[in-house]
Amino acid sequence: MPGSHLPLMEEGMARWPFGPPNAGIALDLAGAPPSLDELRALVEERWKALPRLTQTLVAPGGARTGLTWWTGRHRWARRDGHDLAQQIDSADLTLRDAVRRWFHTPFPADRPPWSLHLLRGTVEGEFSLLFRMHHSLLDGRSLTTLLRALFDDGGPLDGAASLAVPGPRRRTVRPGPTGGGPPGLLTTGRAVPLPHRGPREPAYTVVRLRADLLRAARAAVSVGAVGSARPATTNEVFLATVSGVLRACLSASDADSDSDSASASVGGDRDPDARQVWLSVPVDERPDDCGEFLGNAFANVRVPAPVTLADPVARLTACTGLLTTVTRPRRTAEKLVEGTLAAVPGAALALAGGKIFAPAYAPAACSYVHLREQGQTLAGRPLRHLTIVPMVPPADTATFALGGCAKGHTLSVATNSGSQDAGLLAEAFLDELTLLAERAR
Repeated sequence: MPGSHLPLMEEGMARWPFGPPNAGIALDLAGAPPSLDELRALVEERWKALPRLTQTLVAPGGARTGLTWWTGRHRWARRDGHDLAQQIDSADLTLRDAVRRWFHTPFPADRPPWSLHLLRGTVEGEFSLLFRMHHSLLDGRSLTTLLRALFDDGGPLDGAASLAVPGPRRRTVRPGPTGGGPPGLLTTGRAVPLPHRGPREPAYTVVRLRADLLRAARAAVSVGAVGSARPATTNEVFLATVSGVLRACLSASDADSDSDSASASVGGDRDPDARQVWLSVPVDERPDDCGEFLGNAFANVRVPAPVTLADPVARLTACTGLLTTVTRPRRTAEKLVEGTLAAVPGAALALAGGKIFAPAYAPAACSYVHLREQGQTLAGRPLRHLTIVPMVPPADTATFALGGCAKGHTLSVATNSGSQDAGLLAEAFLDELTLLAERAR
């Protein structure tokens, strides 16, 4: 709500220690771009009733070293009558150029922390529409809600529905086929060394995935009983492929070991949590009656990456059903803990940050955002691709983000360890996906 303090999740992102917590989604569309006036008129029609888009983020008062910073909380401030057109512009940049220029720069404090940009396409005959935001403002589900409204079959979003805050729910992961429950809140496992080629700095790269390759990879495993079996889901293939990338990183980190002995070292520890590699996955916590809520209503769950399995099909099998989640009311103890942490956010982040941001906590995050609808157009321009720009991840970790629409999928890789590492991780993903697809043939 405008004027209220940020919830614990949003407060944590507002204090993100690895760079401005900026994120976004880019749509690649075919044809000539619409004029700015046309785009602004469309946004005004479809988004005009949304209070969330007119709020500014107010930081705690005082210096960052003072008591106020440790105990104070960010809050949203209302800007009645704010003109949404001020947030929309065009630039002679590609998406990669925009990420280098804007995503490491904080939003101005006196304006709502989001913007919509018309950009050059990466190929002839296309243009990009980039929504960039401070992550405390919106999550991925919010972005797809906003972007769907701009399409030709969309309509104005309802202001009351956008404010319908989901109740205090908790989404948890059911045990996967390999057994074992979710890790404890502060349970750590094994860090995975990144390639560490070149200078340590935030980096981002994008590759488009071949539709036939992803389709073949899904067919590598049949899930369910005979007669009602289904292929693996795209998300299951995604988790299995990232697990293959991490396995390759573990093997390459030990120059004296081949792939099998490297795997043996992963499995040889006595403490199963110490040898487990965890993947962090954001999952939506909205109940069905709050589907149009705009804000942050997600939880980061951790699932085991099957890095000890040499066979890519075995890894995919281990990932099937891994993200089967259940939503339940938040327990009294959980509310008490979260309320206590929210009361002293600076101190809570300082105490927990060394653990929850460590590579051993989750060396990789996997985020999947998709628009399944067929034939989406914006002002008559067909949608071709959806690309995610994640926040700068914690040091020595990587974020793999999969953006999907009816026309295909795009992989983004973000890391804090330089452009060479981002490129190598993206190449490794393509190699692992190809191996999985070949096993299905």
